[in-house]
Parts: sequence; structure tokens; C-alpha cells
Amino acid sequence: MGRHPQNPAYAGSQLWLQTVVNECPLLLNRKICRRLESPPGQIQWLSPLENDSYSEYRDEAFLDRLEIRLSKSTLSSFWPNRGPQWDALGRAYPGKLLLVEAKSHTNELRGTGTSAGDSSRPLIERSLRDTQEFLRAGQSIDWAQSRYFQYANRLAHLYLLRVLNGLPAYLVMLYFLNDEEMGGPSTVAEWENAITAETKALGIPRRHQLDSYIVPAFVDIRDIPVK
Repeated sequence: MGRHPQNPAYAGSQLWLQTVVNECPLLLNRKICRRLESPPGQIQWLSPLENDSYSEYRDEAFLDRLEIRLSKSTLSSFWPNRGPQWDALGRAYPGKLLLVEAKSHTNELRGTGTSAGDSSRPLIERSLRDTQEFLRAGQSIDWAQSRYFQYANRLAHLYLLRVLNGLPAYLVMLYFLNDEEMGGPSTVAEWENAITAETKALGIPRRHQLDSYIVPAFVDIRDIPVK
């Protein structure tokens, strides 16, 4: 199953994302719609919703949640099961698809490479290489083994939706400020330095063909009301 119910979070990016989506979505909407040139009241959040057990979605279930079909290049031909589990999903006027990844401290940017087995790894590696080539990123860098693999696979899925299927998809990278409990950045500049290190490590050029469809949004948690 690609629907994954979550407990109410108590800390970190999951807490702040659950809170801002359910308690004060207009705060988040303004940050995103400024870049999308859409009216801020016109985002329909599809996850993580309190009335849906704060569920997060992956695989075919995230496509179902967005009510889209990949008619030109299917998900199964691009990525094996147990693909990215999206922190949030939404639709912005007029039909823009929002795939959201949220962070509240810089350690969340880093992880390990793929843990996929021998049967799944070749498909992942092929799709990552195709994305690298499209972005004109450094071909000598093995995205599948990079500590920034998570960002790499999110970019690959944006490539799948936007380029291979011609859908109006956007990757929203949501960065929370002043999460002192998690040791998170207090300024946009701190986040931007970490983001620059991430893209440099992946060999991604400063300007590339998906640039316009990646939406960085910075939300100060001090602006988010907590129950």
C-alpha cells in the first residue's frame, strides 16, 4: 500500500508541516504562490491532512492522490516500488501539481545512497542517469550512492512528471527557520549555503532546465500557531 498514516508529530519538520498544512495553510500558500504566480488561497492540500490520519503517499498512491495518470512514461517503468514518500501533496490553481519535501535542520539534507536490492537498483540508476543528463549534471557523480540521494530521487520524479509526461508538476522544497529544538538554521542564508553544498555535491549546474519548477519556500516556525 502506498498510503502511510502517521501519528501526530511532536518535533521537527513533520510537526511543523502537519501544523502549517492543517492549522494555517494560508501562511504556507503565500510563500509558494508568490513563486507560482497563483492566488494564495488557491492551493488544495491533499496531504498530510488531519482527517486522513496525516497520511503520506508514495508509489501509485501518490499519483492517485493527485488524480493523475502517467500516459507517456509510467511510474513502474521509471522507478521500482518503495519510491519517494512525499511529505505533502497539493494542487495549486490552475491545476499545478505540488510535490513537497520539508526540512527543519540541515542534517535532514544528508543520508545514504539507495539501499535497493540487485533487482531494483538498475532501474533506479538508469533513471537517475537520465535525469543527470537532462540537467547536464556531472556524469561522473553516482547519484545512487550519494549522501544526497534523497534530493536526487525527488528531482528524478519531477523529471518524470514534468518532462517525460508533460504534467504541470513542481517540486516544493520547504525549509523551516528557527527550529531551535532540532538545531535548525535561523536565517535563509544558512539554508542557502547548505542547499548550495547539496547541489554542488550532485554536480548540478546553477541554472538548469528544471530550475523554474523547483520552488524553495522558507517558513519561520515562530509564525506558526501551535495548539
